Amino acid sequence: MEKEDQLLRPVIQSRNQAVQRIKESQQQFIFVASLLDRIPNIAGLARTCEVFKAAGLAVSDASIIHDKQFQLISVTAEKWVPIIEVPVFSLKVFRKEKKREGFSILGLEQTANSVPLDQYSFPRKTVLVLGREKEGIPVDIIHALDACVEIPQLGIIRSLNVHVSGAIALWEYTRQQRSKQL
Repeated sequence: MEKEDQLLRPVIQSRNQAVQRIKESQQQFIFVASLLDRIPNIAGLARTCEVFKAAGLAVSDASIIHDKQFQLISVTAEKWVPIIEVPVFSLKVFRKEKKREGFSILGLEQTANSVPLDQYSFPRKTVLVLGREKEGIPVDIIHALDACVEIPQLGIIRSLNVHVSGAIALWEYTRQQRSKQL
C-alpha cells in the first residue's frame, strides 16, 4: 500500500499543479446565463467560455451538462469551465456575493443608458448577465446592475442570438484585457 502511495503521489501533485495553472490563467469573467432556456445557447456559451478561458458560467440548473444536446454542442467545455448553479431566484444573492468579491456586475442589454460595447472599458473582474432569449433582462435585474452594454448594430433586426451576443461581448472583454497586458 505504501508503495502505491509513493507511485500515486507524483501523479496527484502533477494533476494539482496543472489544475492550479489553469485556474491562474483564467480570465476574471463570469457569464450569468441563468435566465436562458435553450440548451443550444447555454452549450454554445459554455464552449465560448472555454475558448476564452472564462472563470465560470452560471446556469439555472447544472444538471444540464448531462444533456446529450448540450454535450454535442459544448464539446467537453464543461470539463474545463466551472459550471455554477445559480437558479433565477438566487440571482440577487449571487450578485451581492460577486460584488463583495470585487466584481462589476454588467448586463448585455439595449436600454436607454446602455454603453456601446466598443466604448465600454471592461473591469478585469466582470460578471456579465445575459437576458432571456426573447424578453431580455427583466427590469428588476437591470436596476441592480452597475451598467449595461450593448452591441452596436447597423441593420434593421434589433437583436442577435444570445449566444452570438455573449461571444461578441466576451471577445471584446478578452481583446481589452490582452491590450492591457502589452
